[in-house]
Amino acid sequence: MAKKNMKERENKRNKLVTKYKLKRSDLKKQIKKENNFDQQLNLQRELQKLPKNSANIRLRNRCWLTGRSRGFYRDFGLSRHVFREMSHECLLPGITKSSW
Repeated sequence: MAKKNMKERENKRNKLVTKYKLKRSDLKKQIKKENNFDQQLNLQRELQKLPKNSANIRLRNRCWLTGRSRGFYRDFGLSRHVFREMSHECLLPGITKSSW
């Protein structure tokens, strides 16, 4: 089980990413289109003034049940521990334990 502050920090980052998504993408497009180097530097400074946590790269995938960040399966949104327990209890449709 992840700490509560880690979950809250992740929620805060999600809110910031959605809030600044358009502004960040517009600035990046302007930087690519601009031919003047000084203007590019000014746009880059504006981009750097945005909060660091508003960058999409700072998001971390977490299990929705436990909040664990490692051993995460994207298809299910679960960590490997929870995935194993739920599959053994037949709570995940279509998932069976392999045997040969």
